[in-house]
Amino acid sequence: MALSGMTGFARTEGAHGAWSWAVEARSVNGRNLEVRFRGPPGFEGLDRIAKEAAQARFQRGQVTVGLQAKRSDANGAVTINVEQLERYLALAEPYVAAGRAAPPEMAGLLALRGVVEAGEGDDDPDVRAATEAAMALSIAAAFDALKVSRDGEGAALTPVLGGFIDAIEAFVAAAETEAATQPAVIKERFTRRMAELAGEGAHEDRIIQEAAAMAVKADVREELDRLSAHINAARALVADKAAAGRRLDFLMQEFMREANTLCSKSATTALTAIGLDLKAVIEQLREQVQNVE
Repeated sequence: MALSGMTGFARTEGAHGAWSWAVEARSVNGRNLEVRFRGPPGFEGLDRIAKEAAQARFQRGQVTVGLQAKRSDANGAVTINVEQLERYLALAEPYVAAGRAAPPEMAGLLALRGVVEAGEGDDDPDVRAATEAAMALSIAAAFDALKVSRDGEGAALTPVLGGFIDAIEAFVAAAETEAATQPAVIKERFTRRMAELAGEGAHEDRIIQEAAAMAVKADVREELDRLSAHINAARALVADKAAAGRRLDFLMQEFMREANTLCSKSATTALTAIGLDLKAVIEQLREQVQNVE
């Protein structure tokens, strides 16, 4: 698949021994790759594993992965973290005293993160390592599914980008046709102006010379050639199997630069209108390119 997007979602589940878990991975647009992991206490090593797994599959986007796990071992000791409980009570006290909140109930307090802690039971380091390895496999599977989701977005984006590139090509062709009329328009305009200023004393050679100089300044051939080259480059990037988002983003800047120059050199309202339409389509293409990895 040629293009990959940066938006997607995936979910996997797993179990090992007394543990069961679910992994959710999601991603949105981002200029660079940013990975955030949130997992259960006691499995801090998964943070590094998750980030390395993401870096092996993605190049851009904000990727968030969460692993929610629970232990079913009935023999594991359950304790209350009194220090954490007191901290929650202290935070709530000013609001209760001011009448802005009801006194907290024990059931609600026990549901807060970090208040109830499950012991490890008979888990030894080898069992914990095996559980962490199984969780890592689930994370990798979630990222694989996330990549499929992002590739699906890329497949949907491909014809959209192609349509905008075709529209740009059509406007460039129309600009070439209209630009061919500029020398005659400039000469006619300059002739009329010279006649207004010098009357019958204006020399034809002088008029031609000055009109030619103005036509050179209004020549948009280079801009049209560069726009055509950018169109070919954009099509090549859309078909490229490598991540093309950054290069397409840079190309959008070059497209807009040439379109702005085209408008500034325009000597006819028709060419100016074409240039403005061209800029609008380039901006629409740029917005879609922000979704490409």
